[in-house]
Amino acid sequence: MTYSKFLRSSLYLLFVLFAFSCTPDKTLELQKDASIALVGNNLGSRMMEFGLFETEMHLRYPDSTLFIRNLCDPGDTPGFRPRSASKDPWAFPGAEEFQDEYATYSDSQGFLEKPDQWLTRLKADIVVGFFGFNESFQGKDKLQNFKDELEAWVIHSKAQQYNGKSAPQLALVSPIAFEDLSAVKDVPDGKKENEILKLYTEAMAEVAKKHELVFVNVFEPSQKWYAGSEEPLTIDGTQLNEAGYAKLAELLAEKLFGKSERKAEANRELIHQAVMEKNWLWHNDYKIPNGVHVYGRRYDPFGPDNYPFEIEKIRQMTAIRDTAIWEANLGKVKDLTAADAKTRSLPEVKTNYNPQANGSLEYKYGEEALKTITVPEGYKLELFASEKEFPDLANPVQLSFDNKGRLWVATMPSYPHYKPGDPRPSDKLIILEDTDGDGKADKQTTFADNLHIPVGFEIAAEGVYVSQSPNLILLEDTNGDDKADKKTILLSGFDDHDTHHAISAFTTDESGAIYMAEGVFLHTNVETS
Repeated sequence: MTYSKFLRSSLYLLFVLFAFSCTPDKTLELQKDASIALVGNNLGSRMMEFGLFETEMHLRYPDSTLFIRNLCDPGDTPGFRPRSASKDPWAFPGAEEFQDEYATYSDSQGFLEKPDQWLTRLKADIVVGFFGFNESFQGKDKLQNFKDELEAWVIHSKAQQYNGKSAPQLALVSPIAFEDLSAVKDVPDGKKENEILKLYTEAMAEVAKKHELVFVNVFEPSQKWYAGSEEPLTIDGTQLNEAGYAKLAELLAEKLFGKSERKAEANRELIHQAVMEKNWLWHNDYKIPNGVHVYGRRYDPFGPDNYPFEIEKIRQMTAIRDTAIWEANLGKVKDLTAADAKTRSLPEVKTNYNPQANGSLEYKYGEEALKTITVPEGYKLELFASEKEFPDLANPVQLSFDNKGRLWVATMPSYPHYKPGDPRPSDKLIILEDTDGDGKADKQTTFADNLHIPVGFEIAAEGVYVSQSPNLILLEDTNGDDKADKKTILLSGFDDHDTHHAISAFTTDESGAIYMAEGVFLHTNVETS
């Protein structure tokens, strides 16, 4: 071979190798009006609390009028998705074959839609699955079982036509890596956990390759994020904080749909606000609080009087908020009040309270109430505060004194849950104080408002732990003004199928551990580090 032929051959080979190495990764095809559904575990579920991925998508595709719904829930696997109002936890026929530890009978009752029914009603064109983290807790021994379960879900999903026309485009998203925060928090360093997470990530990649799916490896990029960040990107090693989710949002948008400029960057804040408003309404549909009366064992006999109409109204309101996002993409602000006024009206619901059987409905205040209460010998009852002096003291549900002698009260006038069409809930955590020593409260400080069903709280040195189903949150006062100015979602997946059965009656022991009570037929699935 002459030198010139050898050079040409070598250059040709280099060109082929270069072209091969530059071949773009497989991405999803995004069409106008696409319906995108997210399913899977806590990594995906917490995205709804920040709204950054959806915001990123609308920034990049402002003219596509995208329809995005998050159906993720902590603890969900490809086939195991327990809900308190579902008779069984299986996401598709045959899913029970892959579970043993989780397949115990739970006596769940109700008629909540199964995953395929939700996706069909949403007319999903694209389904993105977040799996691999909670499954990894079963270790190497269950790795093949996880692959088999994941593949069974893929095969089942590809056989569906949720949009009524074609099989959905599928994508898989791996777990993130474990961030080492052991120097500052009482959590593992993540070395052993990352060995297992890497195996589960590789297993997902193999399934995706076999079935020609889009696969997003978040495990490896997240390790680089941690190494390059001066501040933590998770709150406990495994749950991303807002900065972490900002990185995930950008990665998902590019790996799922390809690189694209942010055409609507000027409207970012407007879009984000609209996304968060839509997510709040959507969550009150998909994971409606007090669902036991909507879909569950307490639907009969009174549920039919109002809940079918409330569900219809909240779905109309959620659809309006999709249009608000699309208008925000163009820099416009939608008049939600005017639009909501055109949704269906709700029927008047007659009370089922029987005064003859259950007692008088007359409400006595203050001293008048004291006169009617008898206490055992040796006890004395005194009035410290009432709704007359403190109107915010409405429907108090938990009390606790702090080490300054102040009374903290959780109030929830929105009980049993938000009613579609009403103003957003503004339940409160208030502090009542006796400043002049006369034994009666004369000062109120609102530590936190805009809460929803805060049935439990516990005061600690670092802040106040509050039940905000499906989350346990930590509220902190960072500047000492007795008002919460920082909120951290610590754990997610707490059920509120019956809102007064949600996590409550908090107490701590000497180690700092928090104990709480929860109703017997609720399904709580919490992913931890």
